[in-house]
Amino acid sequence: MRIAMIGTGYVGLVSGACLSQFGIDVVCVDKDRDKIDGLNRGELPIFEPGLDTLMANNVSAGRLIFSTDLPPAVDKADAVFIAVGTPSRRGDGHADLSHVFDAAKEIAAALNGYTVVATKSTVPVGTSDEVERIIGSLRPDAEFDVVSNPEFLREGSAISDFMRPDRVIIGTESKRAGEVMGHIYRPLYLIETPVLFTTRPTAELIKYAANGFLATKITFINQIANLCEKVGADVQDVARGIGLDGRIGPKFLHAGPGYGGSCFPKDMLALARTAQEAGNPLRIVETVIEINNTRKRQMAERIIDACGGSVQGKTIAILGLTFKPNTDDIRNAPSLDILPALQAAGASLRAFDPKGMEEAKEILTGIHWCGGAYESMNGADALAILTEWNEFRALDFDRIKSLLKKPVMVDLRNIYNPREMAEAGIQYFCIGRSDMNRKAGL
Repeated sequence: MRIAMIGTGYVGLVSGACLSQFGIDVVCVDKDRDKIDGLNRGELPIFEPGLDTLMANNVSAGRLIFSTDLPPAVDKADAVFIAVGTPSRRGDGHADLSHVFDAAKEIAAALNGYTVVATKSTVPVGTSDEVERIIGSLRPDAEFDVVSNPEFLREGSAISDFMRPDRVIIGTESKRAGEVMGHIYRPLYLIETPVLFTTRPTAELIKYAANGFLATKITFINQIANLCEKVGADVQDVARGIGLDGRIGPKFLHAGPGYGGSCFPKDMLALARTAQEAGNPLRIVETVIEINNTRKRQMAERIIDACGGSVQGKTIAILGLTFKPNTDDIRNAPSLDILPALQAAGASLRAFDPKGMEEAKEILTGIHWCGGAYESMNGADALAILTEWNEFRALDFDRIKSLLKKPVMVDLRNIYNPREMAEAGIQYFCIGRSDMNRKAGL
């Protein structure tokens, strides 16, 4: 079997590499010549644990190829996956589908024999219908079916998510297309992965509904964290207590500075716009968006409060810039709201992130970039942890105190135990744990 993967962004690259691991011949196509040249040299445009080895093994085996030439890749393919970006459209927040539709036009011109065209990009309801219309209008002679096959990959654990997914969603009412997609995902049947066949609109909405629910869960526990600080409760114990309920589960119940990344922010906006246009506004989704945007801005105030109410002329050490660990992605990360707010309040910043600094340098200015966690603390007035990278989980307390002017730590990810921090002589400020924050006057 042969597959063409259109787009070598996060979804396309991970999906293409994983499908080639199934023994399928995959050609990943992208218009960006520099990116393709880099991939052919073994250089990855993203950081994802294990992807470099997976990609190298399948390139060596001849199953994975990178190219800028779409027609021959599509001409020989049994299935073509559209995995291009769908960023938020300026002005209204809806998904920008221009790349999807451009890909559909190019695919139409190259089709040869029966081909399944699968939309893997996250797209609003009705997009697959429009892709079908575009291809059909340009190539009325073409024999094809359009399928919705949304991805559910988490940055930092994408390979595991693809190889051992919770489920596979295939939106099609064509028996022939269903058989092709079933053959592609046959290796997952062997590990009893649930495969749900449904209609295309349903498949498209499943993706948005899933992300909407998870973003709501994050926002809910952040709201509970605020309440915990007011009434003397511990949000981590609350999260454990409700997470033990099988109907709720423990995942996405970690209080913090708000959700970010490439998916949740844009998908929540697109879901809200889709519902509004359908005449059925989703008030919960709209409220979640508003609360999350506000929360990220409020986190800067927490750091300022921990520094005595002012950071004018003070230096703050920042650990973590990416929206989550094990990725170099800083898109919509809380750091992009927090750091500029601290600078506007008069603070100087010394920052370190294991993987995200190169991307951050293209967006954030006026920051002293450091080569390690302890270097960022040298001479700073306080330390703030924004991302829970593993290497920040066991910092040397004595070394922290020797490097900082004052032993002040603001932990927006609740990595450490407040009691241990107090015993170590560090003023510790965290999320949703009232006793420690009350001592700080928050």
